[in-house]
Amino acid sequence: MIKDNQKVFNRLMVFIDAVITAFSLILAYLVKFYVFNDGPGPGVLPLSEYVMLLIFIVPTYLLIYYACSVYAPKRTVRRRFEVYGIVKANTIGIVVLIVVLYMIIKEINFSRSVMALFYIFNVGITSWLRLVLRKGLRTMRSKGYNLKHMLLVGYSRATEEYIDRLKDNPQWGYVACGILDDHVPAGTLYKGVKVLGTLGNLEIILPENKLDEIAITLPLKDYDNLEEIVHTCEKSGVHTKFIPDYNSMIPSRPYTEDLMGLPVINIRYVPLTNTGNIIIKRVIDIVGSLVGIIITSPIMLISAIAVKCSSPGPIIFQQERIGLHNKSFQMYKFRSMEQQSPGDEKKAWTVKNDPRVTRAGRILRKTSLDELPQLFNILKGDMSLVGPRPERPLFVEKFREEIPRYMVKHQVRPGLTGWAQVNGLRGDTSIKKRIEYDIYYIENWTLGLDIKIIFMTFFTGFVNKNAY
Repeated sequence: MIKDNQKVFNRLMVFIDAVITAFSLILAYLVKFYVFNDGPGPGVLPLSEYVMLLIFIVPTYLLIYYACSVYAPKRTVRRRFEVYGIVKANTIGIVVLIVVLYMIIKEINFSRSVMALFYIFNVGITSWLRLVLRKGLRTMRSKGYNLKHMLLVGYSRATEEYIDRLKDNPQWGYVACGILDDHVPAGTLYKGVKVLGTLGNLEIILPENKLDEIAITLPLKDYDNLEEIVHTCEKSGVHTKFIPDYNSMIPSRPYTEDLMGLPVINIRYVPLTNTGNIIIKRVIDIVGSLVGIIITSPIMLISAIAVKCSSPGPIIFQQERIGLHNKSFQMYKFRSMEQQSPGDEKKAWTVKNDPRVTRAGRILRKTSLDELPQLFNILKGDMSLVGPRPERPLFVEKFREEIPRYMVKHQVRPGLTGWAQVNGLRGDTSIKKRIEYDIYYIENWTLGLDIKIIFMTFFTGFVNKNAY
């Protein structure tokens, strides 16, 4: 059974981590005093003193690894999160070690350079080994070994989406053995997974089958059976997970609050509602827009001259857009079309080979240089360097009725560039798909993600084949 294999594997990993921790400290000592120096000099503690220190270090580190969930199953966890857990555990460990050595027992003769090298080696070797093991296990699972067998209880949209993900990721090693449901006839297949019977068959199947996991994927109409099904599954001792059939309402990273013992699920997790995050992002926007204005000022000057020479009319084109909290603002762009009346301008988007676009405007649109004046919108606070692109009021009213969760994008400032844009969703592309990327950005915002998007913009985001 996988459960027994997991226990053996975890014990093996604990032993390996203990060996790596000891090896890393010894290696740090050897590198410090035999690679960087000609050997331990006078007053340097011998290697045996550092080896004795391992009696404290190894069990402490293993406890910290356990507390930081380094040994939790990671079949579906992304590599960066596994490495992050190792870095986090080692950072806590080295801080504890330094505090104990230099502040509590005041053993100041232990080399600080050795401790720094120990931290680097332990993080590096442990992370490398984890990634090698992960790759090996995923290769085994994709070939049909080390599999977890699951039963799905309930047939719903969540059931199909869950099966889709299992089929698309064989390296996870999950096999859906069947589905139980009261409304779908036995024998019904979805991508090779068969409906075996009704919910009442659960008490018969559980004792007879050696299942590793049960996934409760009930449709909303059957949620009155949820408590009884959870009770039945827990009596069997099989690990049970719940996959709700309302993912269109609940975000990818829901968070709960404890209201005096009552768990409250917040429908939308928006990191940028946090005051600290708002301040950090705003400071970066101000600095970034000022730097951007200074660096691009020669380009903006040339663009302004080109616009003025291409056709009569103002250099800067102002257009009403909807931003943070559904408030409208005037967004700036270099004018790329012949001057029009406000009524004509509001009628529709630009289309391919649009006769209204000037020769200079076509170049500005293709290279996104027409967007540069929005750096002043960012400086004013109407926009951000990174965020969902703002839309005109006419289309906001249209899409809010047609596209689910469209208005969620207005919970943050609109951006000069965004996650959807650097993934190719610009100009004449799917609005629905664009909103999916915008919501992912809103729910998963980090400073690192903003930096990543800015870098991606420089490499992929300027030239736009869908810009007309």
